[in-house]
Amino acid sequence: METALPLKGAVAAEQLSIMMKGKDSMKVKLTGTIEAVCQKKGCWMDMAIGNNQTMKVRFKDYAFFVPKDASGKTVFIEGVAKTDTTSVAALKHYAEDGGKSKEEIAKITELEINIGFEANGVIIKK
Repeated sequence: METALPLKGAVAAEQLSIMMKGKDSMKVKLTGTIEAVCQKKGCWMDMAIGNNQTMKVRFKDYAFFVPKDASGKTVFIEGVAKTDTTSVAALKHYAEDGGKSKEEIAKITELEINIGFEANGVIIKK
């Protein structure tokens, strides 16, 4: 079966932090585990990147979504990883879309600097 996104050459997502040292952004193909998915539309997902950290994965041009029940599945993504600053308002929005309680959302008071990802392709392993 041919896919639009070749799986060959994908690097474990846990290696991304090391690969990003000294870089603002980089094109990369990764494989890892989906930790959470937007429960409104599937318009973003969180992917484990090691050390109890996750990376927010958005989809290029808002052109596609992932199934809302994809948490825990293995995924292959291709796109651009970049150092990202996420505002408090955006963090609260993501928490709401992720199904967090009002109490959990209220505890979000500081912006985050982390690695973000814009995917131009996603394959979820069955």
